[in-house]
Amino acid sequence: MPPRELPLPTVLEPRGRTFGEEERAAVLRVLDSAVLCGAFGTEARALETETAALTGAAHAVSCSSGTAALHLAVAAAGIGPGDEVVTTPLSDFGTVAPVLAQGAAVVFADVREQDGNLDPQAVEAAITPRTRAVIAVHLFGGAADIRALREICDRHRLTLIEDCAQAWLAEDEQGRPVGTLGDIACYSLQQYKHITAGDGGLATTGDPELARRMRLFMDKGWDRTEGRIHRTMGLNYRMPELVAAVARVQLTRVAEVVARRRASAARLAAALPGIPGATLAARPAGHSWWTVPLHVDDNTRWAEALHTEGVPALPGYLERPLYANPALSGRTTGRCPRAERLIDRTLLVLPWNEAYGAEETDRIAQALGKAAAS
Repeated sequence: MPPRELPLPTVLEPRGRTFGEEERAAVLRVLDSAVLCGAFGTEARALETETAALTGAAHAVSCSSGTAALHLAVAAAGIGPGDEVVTTPLSDFGTVAPVLAQGAAVVFADVREQDGNLDPQAVEAAITPRTRAVIAVHLFGGAADIRALREICDRHRLTLIEDCAQAWLAEDEQGRPVGTLGDIACYSLQQYKHITAGDGGLATTGDPELARRMRLFMDKGWDRTEGRIHRTMGLNYRMPELVAAVARVQLTRVAEVVARRRASAARLAAALPGIPGATLAARPAGHSWWTVPLHVDDNTRWAEALHTEGVPALPGYLERPLYANPALSGRTTGRCPRAERLIDRTLLVLPWNEAYGAEETDRIAQALGKAAAS
């Protein structure tokens, strides 16, 4: 019998992550300092400076998760009860949870079938006099049409928030980095993202007033330079020093991580013309390949066939659109038909990893070929 192939590397094991001696040294540096709280240490502030430099933003604010980063953004935009925020139904619940936490309503706009990102025309059609903001998610590492969304937001005087959790170092069609056209951009350091400190989030902006509001909201409305005065409503979303120290090292690795993912994704894309029934659900240029999304005819059948070959695959990415969750309306059909079709039938998502080399990528391509033949 031929030797059994090892499972593909995943982000839940050392060979599927990019940790090294630098992260270990960073953790020990913090432990030796005895200061583990971000309010009193130096790591979180240094991470903010380094994130601003990496993204080209004037300001960066660290926090406890990507969801927290979005909550900072929504709160800083002044969104509250009676307001509406337009966003996509094809995203993690963390995109909408901050809106709900502020007592505002989420209005869902349909997506583009070709890549699952927000359809700007659907966004404009969803705007009402109560709309205050749009949250654009750069899905799977591919840029949304952020220029069109920027124009819409400017025309209607809305705040534009970019959810870049899945799109570290991604670029739009003009080669501009995502996160640079919105009023605020939010990033995640959760276990499954390009780089990780387990959890953690970052919000960037060019607006000093938005940065001030986010920093206050992150630390219970407390400006620590003026004594114990709580200026505004806020929560404890501080990033611990241990998380920040690991994140600082990971930040130095993100360019290499994205480059390696791009190389392996390009190799798979080159193989797809020989695999009938599977095409990229993405624009390759500028993509950072958090995952590789595909269009297929029956995502459940394809996913089952790939699992048989030891290749993980997610039919539809989500089990249901966000609005079909009990925490929201629970309404299941008809609101965003293109998003529903992608989830129910045509979208197949392949988890991707910087540890995939030629051997792993070719193995995935062969498994797709077998799935097509079946």
